[in-house]
Amino acid sequence: MASEVEYESILCVKPDVNVYRIPPRASNRGYRAADWKLDTPDWTGRMRITAKGKVAYIKLEDKVSGELFAQAPVEEFPGIAVETVSDSSRYFVLRIQDDNGRSAFIGVGFGDRGDSFDFNVALQDHFKWVKQENEIKSSQAADSGPKLDLGFKEGQTITLNIGQGKKRDKPRPQSSGGLGLLPPPPGGKIAPPPPSNHDTVQPSGGAQTKCLLELDSSNSNTVVQSNPSSDLWGDFSSSASTVPPPASRQEPSSGNWVQF
Repeated sequence: MASEVEYESILCVKPDVNVYRIPPRASNRGYRAADWKLDTPDWTGRMRITAKGKVAYIKLEDKVSGELFAQAPVEEFPGIAVETVSDSSRYFVLRIQDDNGRSAFIGVGFGDRGDSFDFNVALQDHFKWVKQENEIKSSQAADSGPKLDLGFKEGQTITLNIGQGKKRDKPRPQSSGGLGLLPPPPGGKIAPPPPSNHDTVQPSGGAQTKCLLELDSSNSNTVVQSNPSSDLWGDFSSSASTVPPPASRQEPSSGNWVQF
């Protein structure tokens, strides 16, 4: 399978750029543009930034003929190929390389801050695209791996047991009070409440009940018809009707009622 052809694309072009020879780095504090001879640049030309595959190339060319003066391949940004200075945003340090692999560090600067901003943005956008391409390829490689086969093979079956679980006993509702009512005894009947003190033992037999009714009717007729002033038995009858006889609180015998 033939390899894909990589085309060179232009990312940014700046018509005016100054190149300076810079002294070696004195310490780890970084480069300072104030140490360069900013008023007398060593070379002046144009800058063209191109991209071929994942690598960006910063090319310094002649303004008229377009002849290549130097180029700096950039594989990552920020990195050692392009470094900023500590005292200005318009100056940078480039690591240039020739065809034989030799490298050197030079200083470049722009007269306008807008040109230095465009230079930064062009490199950032390119390597952001490179990062996205790497993520897409890694995700595609993960998807192309062997996948787990969860399908049924020929003749394979499964069995489902539905509704055969053990039934759980429902908890009995508890009463809101402290003491609950006792349940009735199994197979029995609820006993009637005990008689109150006001209830008396009723005499048995129809004859006794009839005698009581006749006595009450005779006493009531006597009270209504008698005159208290003329009848001597009127006071006795009225007092007898108000105060119950002592025989009514006890169980009467049948013989006494007959004699009366």
